Amino acid sequence: MPVPHAHSPATTRVFAQRFSATRRGARLARLLAALQLVEWGYPRGTNHHDAVTIVVAELAANAVLHGRVPGRDFALLLRCDDGRHVIRVEVSDTHPARPSCVRSGDDEECGRGLVLVDALAASWGVRDRTGPGKTVWAECAVPRGGSDPEPYPAGPKAGGRRSSPEGPMSPSRHSGS
Repeated sequence: MPVPHAHSPATTRVFAQRFSATRRGARLARLLAALQLVEWGYPRGTNHHDAVTIVVAELAANAVLHGRVPGRDFALLLRCDDGRHVIRVEVSDTHPARPSCVRSGDDEECGRGLVLVDALAASWGVRDRTGPGKTVWAECAVPRGGSDPEPYPAGPKAGGRRSSPEGPMSPSRHSGS
């Protein structure tokens, strides 16, 4: 009689923290997310580590600059789902206004955050949350097993990112879930 093979269940690892809705809070969210990614096996300087860190930085900055309600914090949730091979980033704030992905002019100093998120994440969206406000989320594809052996290539194109064939603002990549 053959012995059934045991399948190891997919694990989900979680990091959750609240931060003050200040520039310092957004910076701390980015730094702690970067440290957590290293703990999960995604070394600094690799494509997946840097993509997720940039997504966290942009969503946290948006929560501080556009979603700030005086006296209220914002929350960061990172969920590493080994079964789906994604890291989900969720940033929740108490402001009711929903963000939109708009292309800014070349000489404007802001307005590129969600364009970056759209280019780096496999999908992203906005959902209501319990209580006031909303949660902006993004899912970044990662390799199986939490290892990312590919650092950025050296040379003048170092750090280049993939983009969707439909362009960086393709509506087919967004969803409200």
